[in-house]
Amino acid sequence: MARTARAFWVRSPGVGEVREVELPEPGPGDVVVRALCSGISRGTETLVFGGGVPPNQYGVMRAPFQEGDFPGPLKYGYLNVGVVEEGPGELVGRTVFSLFPHQTRFVVPASAVSAVPEGVPAARAVLAGTVETAINALWDAAPLVGDRVTVVGAGMVGCCVARLLSQVPGARVQLVDVDPRRAATARRLGVDFARPEEAEGDRDLVFHTSATEAGLVSSLRLLHVEGEVVELSWYGDRRVILPLGEDFHSHRLTVRASQVGMISPARRSRYDHAARLQLALRLLEDPAFDALLTGESPFDELPAVLPRLASGELAALCHRVVYEN
Repeated sequence: MARTARAFWVRSPGVGEVREVELPEPGPGDVVVRALCSGISRGTETLVFGGGVPPNQYGVMRAPFQEGDFPGPLKYGYLNVGVVEEGPGELVGRTVFSLFPHQTRFVVPASAVSAVPEGVPAARAVLAGTVETAINALWDAAPLVGDRVTVVGAGMVGCCVARLLSQVPGARVQLVDVDPRRAATARRLGVDFARPEEAEGDRDLVFHTSATEAGLVSSLRLLHVEGEVVELSWYGDRRVILPLGEDFHSHRLTVRASQVGMISPARRSRYDHAARLQLALRLLEDPAFDALLTGESPFDELPAVLPRLASGELAALCHRVVYEN
């Protein structure tokens, strides 16, 4: 008898639905995973949900287990935590993280799942992909002891970057966001908070994650001479105008791209993607990351929840989807 599961699909930009799907028969090197929870990457997934991926980026933006094509119909997502029901003996019964979309059960190669450490709750493990992005950003930027560092944008990625930076000895870290409610999140992450108009200047490093032109312009203005902005935002099909006059040349400022799809050159000889993900999962033993888990809903409500996240009606950092099966 064929096995079935339920999966969330973007039927067309702005419209989602739950579909029944047939699972393939697992092969000798596969695992069958029952989903416990999945996370919604609010920036990227709401962009995909709204049809904001430009055609020339369709290949770059494709998720590892995506089905369908942009702008839709497609199945998209990459923050999934579940339990292995069938597969190699050492994995059966283990909680695992995978880059699979929102689906109740699924079959993937055993090499596509990573065991979650015993000290990491499943609910927190959905952040593994975001922490991995933050790790890559710090490898790209190489913050030094005692640096003055600002993170502009207190979304999922910005908060993860801020928490990792807080562990750099002597670093003075400030998280900047237009939403004053993020001040409480910053306190839980162990960093300072400021609104954009109150942000401290003279910074050695600024990580920009707000995905707004205003945020990137502010990031440049906060830098010390020869300072660097590390740009982590994804703008989709929006154009950004930067003030490359003013102090940009005289202060020898730098804007550096950082993107999780490739291992930072600084660590490419030591880490592959699997090892970097395992590092992210180990770092999630830190309970401070629970500050990012700010919303939850049942899987069946996802077609109604994603439009609210995309519109900003739900102001969640990481909104968690929970499965009852």
